[in-house]
Amino acid sequence: MPVIELRIPNLGESISNVTFAKWLKPNDAWVDMDEPLCEIETEKANQELSADKAGKLIHVAQEGQDLEVGAVFARIDTDAQQVASPVPAEPATAASTAPAAAPAASEKGHAAGHPSPAAAKIMAEGGLTPNDVVGTGRSGRITKEDAQKAVEKKAQASESTAAAPASTAPSSPAAPTPIAPSAPAPAVAFSREEQRQRMTRMRRTIARRLVSAKNNTAMLTTFNEVDMSAVIALREKYQDSFVKKYGIKLGFMSIFAKACAKVLLEMPDVNAFIDGDDIVYHHYVDISIAISTPNGLVVPPIRNVESLGFHEIELQLKELSTKAREGRLSLEEMSGGTFTITNGGIFGSLMSTPIINEPQSAILGMHAIKERPVAVNGQVEIRPMMYLALSYDHRIIDGATSVTFLVKVKELIEEPVRLLLDL
Repeated sequence: MPVIELRIPNLGESISNVTFAKWLKPNDAWVDMDEPLCEIETEKANQELSADKAGKLIHVAQEGQDLEVGAVFARIDTDAQQVASPVPAEPATAASTAPAAAPAASEKGHAAGHPSPAAAKIMAEGGLTPNDVVGTGRSGRITKEDAQKAVEKKAQASESTAAAPASTAPSSPAAPTPIAPSAPAPAVAFSREEQRQRMTRMRRTIARRLVSAKNNTAMLTTFNEVDMSAVIALREKYQDSFVKKYGIKLGFMSIFAKACAKVLLEMPDVNAFIDGDDIVYHHYVDISIAISTPNGLVVPPIRNVESLGFHEIELQLKELSTKAREGRLSLEEMSGGTFTITNGGIFGSLMSTPIINEPQSAILGMHAIKERPVAVNGQVEIRPMMYLALSYDHRIIDGATSVTFLVKVKELIEEPVRLLLDL
C-alpha cells in the first residue's frame, strides 16, 4: 500500500483525547523510519510521535487541534522518492583539493550524526554540538533521547567538578528548582492591548482537577509550626559526608517525606482514599511531590518511601525533577500516589492552604523558613521556623486525626533522632 495512515496511539486507559501541539517536520518533507514527526500534549505530559515508514510526509492534523485516540494525524507516501538536497559550492582552497576527510568524530569515536529537530533544540539549549552526542537512531541520527542523555551527562560532569560546599543557609527548604515564567511583554504607557492564548491540555486538566477537588471533597486545612533548628544542624554536620558517600545533597524534602511516611503508616486514614462507598487503605506510602514546570504543576510520586533511604529519595526526586522540567515524564511516572507534599517555600510563601490531589485525602504544604522570636524554656530565642499546613478530606479524616498527624510530623522534624531510630 503506497500511502499509509498514522494515527494517534493509545496512550493509557485514562487518555481519550490529545492536543496536537506542533509539527517537527514540514508538509511534503521526506522522513526516515522512526524519525520524530510531531509533538502532542496529553493530560499528563508531552510526547513525540514518529514515522512508521520512510517516505513523503503529508500533514493531516493542524497545530492546536484536539484529536481523539485513533484519529489520523498524518499520511506517508512510501512510493515517493527521496530528493537529495543540492550542496552549495564552496570556494576552492588548498584543503579542498585533498582527499575527503572522514566524518567528524565525537570524543567517543563515533561519527557525528544529524539531529532531529527536537534533539537540535535540546542540544542548542544545552550548549552541545553533534560531535558531543552519540546518535542511536537510524543511520546514526541523533534522537531526542540521545540529546537529553548528553545534556544530563554534561550537567553531572559540571556538578562533579564544581566541588562547591553545601549551603547551610536556612532561608528556604531544598526542593526542585522552579521554572521561571515567560518574560512579560514590556509595559507601554496607556496601552489597552489584550492577548488571548489557548490553554494547554495540561493546564486545562489542572484546572478541571482543582475545581473537582474543591467541589467533591469536604476540604479543611489545619496549621502548625515547626522549629527547623535540629534539621538544619543535622544537615550542616553531615552534609559533606552524605555527599561524599551518595553523590547528592541531603535536602529538607527527603526528611519531610520520611517523617510523613512513618506517621502515615501509623495513621492509615490519612493515607487512604474514598472509592464510592468504600475506603481504600494502603500498606505502603507513595508520596507525590509537586514540581513546577513551564506547562504547569506536576505531581509524580516517589513509590514506597517507607522503604527508601534518604539518599534514595533525593536521587529519585532529582531524576523526576529533571524529567519534569524537560517534559520527559512517562504516564506511569505521573500516575499514582497516596499522599502529596508541596513546597511553596521555594517561591517565598509564608503560609498557604494547598488543595487536595484527588483521589488522595490529604496534602502537606511546606513553606519558607524564617527566623522568628519564639519562647523556649521561658526565654525568647531566635529560631528558624516554618509553618506547615495540612489540607484534608473531612469525609474520611477527622479533625483530631489531622491535628495529631501534623503534631507527630512536627515532633519528628524537631527531633530527627526519633526518625532515625524509628521511635
